[in-house]
Amino acid sequence: AGNYGFQAHPMGFPGGFVIPPVQNQPTMDGIIWMPLPPSIPNCPPGLEYLTQIDQVLIHQQLELLEIVTGFETNNKYELKNALGQRVYFATEDNDFCTRNCCGPSRPFTIRILDNVGREVITLQRPLRCSSCCCPCCLQELEVQAPPGTTVGYVVQKWHACLPKFTIQDEKRMDILKIVGPCVVCSCCEDVNFEVKSVDETCAVGRISKQWTGFVREVFTDADNFGISFPMDLDVKMKAVMIGACFLIDFMFFEHTGNKHQRAGVW
Repeated sequence: AGNYGFQAHPMGFPGGFVIPPVQNQPTMDGIIWMPLPPSIPNCPPGLEYLTQIDQVLIHQQLELLEIVTGFETNNKYELKNALGQRVYFATEDNDFCTRNCCGPSRPFTIRILDNVGREVITLQRPLRCSSCCCPCCLQELEVQAPPGTTVGYVVQKWHACLPKFTIQDEKRMDILKIVGPCVVCSCCEDVNFEVKSVDETCAVGRISKQWTGFVREVFTDADNFGISFPMDLDVKMKAVMIGACFLIDFMFFEHTGNKHQRAGVW
């Protein structure tokens, strides 16, 4: 793991959440934000939040216009800690033609903002192939924190049966691996993508697509995810894991055109 400061756990996952006591700070619209941590040397601005948590919950917002018309709108997400406090807000920056012509395979830029509206993480996905039959042009995501400064990449790896990804640092060095299930189907249960060490012998964390109920699964593409990682994992790699979650969402769970398949009904 190089100098990234985490310790892989051979059995199970990191222990319970160790989050220091914080005071709730409700805003004018009733949203409770996680209090701004103090500045930390050598930490990208805005990522100080990630030093205090070992879990991120991502909730995609329902878009009424998309439900009524069927036209794809820019996705929006809330990112919360284990206490339910909002850590970040994320929004897709894309045009109408790209969203509705390319569907979930579309290239995108997702901007992640902190509680003062500052863009702290930028995710950029170029247009790539999603088929395992084209191993030379598989999916990739670049993570910048702050915008303009690359901190890592999420790179899809070719495999005949399993969804596999590599988390890399800014120098393209492999740091972690992500391995998904052979059948990515959310039928009344969570779908887990395991985060492992580079040699895939030790469990490090998990990205889980959470079951949200039959009606929501069938008629919308609004998904909930949970990300767990070691508390002492480098904040840059935590940011890249967040990026990996968004890439996984678009690749496997944004297919509203085949709603029965998304809900596990064939």
